[in-house]
Order: sequence, then C-alpha cells, then structure tokens
Amino acid sequence: MYLEQKGYCYSLPTLHKYMNSELGLKSIVRRKNPGYMHGKPHKVFENKLKQDFHADSINQKWCTDFTYLFLKNGDIRYNCSIIDLYDRSVVASITDRRITSGLAILTLQKALDSQPAIKGELILHSDQGSQYTSKAFIDYCESVHVTQSMSKAGYPYDNAPMERYFNTLKNECTNLYEFKTEEALYRTVEEFAYVTYNHVRPHSFNGYRPPVRQEPQHNQSISSRRSRYFLATSVTKKLDHNRQRSIPFSGMPSPNHRNPCTTTRKCLPSR
Repeated sequence: MYLEQKGYCYSLPTLHKYMNSELGLKSIVRRKNPGYMHGKPHKVFENKLKQDFHADSINQKWCTDFTYLFLKNGDIRYNCSIIDLYDRSVVASITDRRITSGLAILTLQKALDSQPAIKGELILHSDQGSQYTSKAFIDYCESVHVTQSMSKAGYPYDNAPMERYFNTLKNECTNLYEFKTEEALYRTVEEFAYVTYNHVRPHSFNGYRPPVRQEPQHNQSISSRRSRYFLATSVTKKLDHNRQRSIPFSGMPSPNHRNPCTTTRKCLPSR
C-alpha cells in the first residue's frame, strides 16, 4: 500500500525475495500456547481491585500470573512473575519446567524476601488458575499476611498489567532469540525483568521513565534493594542441575526458607 502510494509497483514474491534474501528480514510468529489443565479450586476470592490498577505507595498492590516460554527445540518452560502496581516494576520472576502451586509460592516468597518489612495490607491479584486457588497457595498467603484478590474467570482485562508485561517480555526479549538451553532462557528473562524493564526501559505509565527513576527517593532505595537482591542471588550462585527436572515442593516453605530458583544461568541467549 505504501509503495503503491509512492508510485512503485512490485509483486509480492519480489518484495518477499528482497526482504528475506537482501535485507535479511523475517517475521516473528508466536507459537501457539499449549492447552491448559483446569483443576478444582479450593477457594476463589473476590476481585478487590475491580480494574483499579493504581496504588498510592509501593508494596500495596501486586499482580501475578504465569506465561509460556519456549526453547528452540519446542520444549515449554513456565514463567511466574509479580509486578508492583505502584510503578509497574517487576518484584519477582521465576522460570521453571512445570506450572505448579509450588512455583507460585516460591515466586511470592522471592518477592517478599526482597522487601523490607511491609506495613499495611498487601493485596496480591491473580486469575483463577488452579495454582492460585490451591490450598497450598492459599495457606501460604495467609501465613505471610497477604490478601488475595482474583479476576473474573476467563476475563484477562481484570489482570491487564500482567498481560501487558508478558506481552512486552515476549515482543522485546524472548521472541527475538532462539534459546538452545534452559539456562540461556532463564538468565535472559531475569536480566530483562530486573535490569532492562526496571531500570532502562521507559514506561508510559511512569511518564516514559523507568520505574526506579519515577519513584520518590525512599521508594527508589527499595527498588534498588530489589534489584541488588536479585542480581546478587542470580549471578553469584551456580545452577543446581539436580533441580532442573522441576521445582520440588513438599509443603509450605518456612519464612526463612531461601528460594532455590535464584541461581546462576551462565549461558547467554543464542542470537
């Protein structure tokens, strides 16, 4: 259409030839998400947010969800992330081989471990996935005094900030590379979340500033603490290959339990 408006007439095969052979341009096609297994919920919570995605202070409203990521050979990995609605910063992110309530619990614990003592009510909003409605996850939230909130079933608009983050993660990061190893994928996702997304990438919600630059001085120190915590635990430890099968979960972790997912992924993404 644009070329026609400028008076140029080329066939589609010719354009395709030049885009691929001469310019090296290729389209990025998202893989189809695998089927989702529905479980019987232990308990479903009311929607406390009701699409009010603004927070007056840090650590007041968090959103969480899962998404699918792919290795080059087609194997699936599952990412669980939590963002703070105050500034849209990523509070925690873990990628693993299975989508379980254990992964949801470890992600929440990772987020809580990175924070100073949280004062006041902390709302954690999610969809009605079986991981969040399970007895194990509900019991853990109660044990750490986190108030659950849930979207209406099958209505992603109730958790729009999480959908937006995952869309950005895939469009600006994971869909641009082919990952030969899970270590490469894990490391790339962590670096995008804690470095690029939180400290570099402009956010329209924050007046086109990264979250760490948008916040008042006190909150900046908390965000910096988050990033230092994640980077230190991610870069200084080696990947435990014995846990690559999946994250083991045998009951709620203790309050002092440290997340085994904060481990080093040495490989860089295969470009």
